[in-house]
Amino acid sequence: MAAKTLVIPTDANDVTLRFGEREVRLTNLPKIFWKDLKITKRDLLQYYADISPYLLPHIVERAMVMKRYPNGAEGDFFYMKRAPEPRPDWIDICAIPHTAGLVKFPIVQDLPSLLWLINLGCIDLNPWYARCDDTDRPDFLHFDLDPGPGADFEKVREVALCVRDILDALGMPTFAKTTGSKGIHVYIPIVRGPLQKEVWTFAKAIAIELESRHPEIITAEYRKVKRPHGRVLVDYNQNAWGRTLASIYSIRPTPFAGVSTPVTWEELEAGADIKDFRIDNVVERVRELGDLWKPVLGKKRFDLFKVFEPPKKKTRKSA
Repeated sequence: MAAKTLVIPTDANDVTLRFGEREVRLTNLPKIFWKDLKITKRDLLQYYADISPYLLPHIVERAMVMKRYPNGAEGDFFYMKRAPEPRPDWIDICAIPHTAGLVKFPIVQDLPSLLWLINLGCIDLNPWYARCDDTDRPDFLHFDLDPGPGADFEKVREVALCVRDILDALGMPTFAKTTGSKGIHVYIPIVRGPLQKEVWTFAKAIAIELESRHPEIITAEYRKVKRPHGRVLVDYNQNAWGRTLASIYSIRPTPFAGVSTPVTWEELEAGADIKDFRIDNVVERVRELGDLWKPVLGKKRFDLFKVFEPPKKKTRKSA
């Protein structure tokens, strides 16, 4: 691959980039997004341009929930589901029914649409778990390992290995990435077929079993007020319909500008730290190692129904 996808000018406030017949206007490039690190909006856009060859295969064909930080990582943010108007007519849309009606989410399909989205002030990317052709049948299940008060990243690593071990015993392939913030995400690519609720049900059963095996370090209690101190939450609830997690290679609005980065199990066993993976070093790492999550996109996927049969719906007996 080329050293860089493109170079965004460093001496301009606004710039219009052309990709064939498409134009993307990038604005307020010198605006500071991380004050202490002196990272600008231009730096944010350049990171996503550089990482895009590895990132895009993981997020295409999926609705994207926008989390916008108009005043940078230290400022307030807001969520936005509906693609803003006006917008370029080449931005693809994924229409998903909600209780309030049909919501038209934007889709990031290529570099121009990625830069358009980041220019809106999005720091991290939050794609749908399922692809747009069937938004209720995800391609993977996952566990969000979230340290509570009194639990550090060392304990998160320990819990991640517990998750790997219980899933290994079921023959399930597991892939880990840092969240870029405080925890670890463990993903399992699955054969598309189970509904999102069925995936959630399976994940809940695994989390409860993990809590019973390792009560001294793991909790499956979703309610914060009831979680025991010093435990890591194995969060199965993030598998619920409509939820999203920060995607692979997302920058997070943390003080160290962390990146959600794929890691090997050997790296976690050796003591890899969450702060090892940042906006200033992840592109070089990925260029050297390649995309460690490339197998997640492949055809080798686990058939969840081999180990889990969802509860059958109760039927009313005829009178």
